[in-house]
Amino acid sequence: MDTTNNLEIVHDVFPYLQVYKNGTVKRLVGTEFAPATYDPQTGVTSKDVVVNSKTGVSARIYRPNSTTKAKKLPLVIYFHGGAFCISSVGDPKYHDSLNVFVSKANVILVSVDYRLVPEHPLPTAYDDSWYVLKWVAAHNLKQGSEVWLKELVDFDSVFLAGDSAGANISHFMAIKAGKSDEALGMKLSGMLMISPYFWGEEPIGIEIQDPVRKSMVDKWWEFVCPSNKGNNDPLINPFVDEAPSLEQVNCDRVLVCVAELDILRDRGILYYESLVKSQWKGKVEMIETKGEDHVFHIFDPNSEKALVLVKCWADFINGQ
Repeated sequence: MDTTNNLEIVHDVFPYLQVYKNGTVKRLVGTEFAPATYDPQTGVTSKDVVVNSKTGVSARIYRPNSTTKAKKLPLVIYFHGGAFCISSVGDPKYHDSLNVFVSKANVILVSVDYRLVPEHPLPTAYDDSWYVLKWVAAHNLKQGSEVWLKELVDFDSVFLAGDSAGANISHFMAIKAGKSDEALGMKLSGMLMISPYFWGEEPIGIEIQDPVRKSMVDKWWEFVCPSNKGNNDPLINPFVDEAPSLEQVNCDRVLVCVAELDILRDRGILYYESLVKSQWKGKVEMIETKGEDHVFHIFDPNSEKALVLVKCWADFINGQ
């Protein structure tokens, strides 16, 4: 019997989770798990690897069936979404959509299983993600032992990618990679930002006409990272004065993907526009999918619009 039904709820973070007075966390979504395996529909093989034995942080690595040592492939380091508090690399929605991505783009992909809020408060997710990035980069420096990374990856073609909270993480990883005292050990060619989770106290764009969803998203960050800065915390609002300059994004190319019906849409558009106006030296592009909502591609990765979006990612990575 679920005894939590009789306990007082102190945090109701709709639609993701509830926290009870005794500290019990009840996740309402994102708890399903699909094992790493061979996927006969896409021909993609995956496996789970423990990256940090002390913390238990792991990654799921994917390879397409066409892989040979003779032709090394681009590498994508992927950070899943879930508002920093739900989901994992084993979430079937992510596992299935990444199988499609890897197959269509013909890449090696490392999906990062960072630890979640509230059990592991921020900046744990960022720290875990950086640790995995450094672990990957060690293979470029001939210091790693993971065979798929050692033998199959073209380290001249490395991309960060993520959706929602994962896109937020990608942004901060790209900035951290450019700091001289945090040398990464590999060059980042580009960054794929899918429905990025950025926010702010003052509503913009469609948020102005949708106060209900604006209030819902406000509450997410207030739970994820409580502080006196609220939704103008530099970690969620990269456009405030205290946030690192966008000029520090340490890659040459960025693709921002937004969806027309997504309450986060205008934050992604603002990110694109701000990069264009900044002194950043790279090239940024943006695509908008009409008639779709937040991270629609993970719910039906074989839908027509999802496949069109994945083709845009594949072309971006493969320079087409």
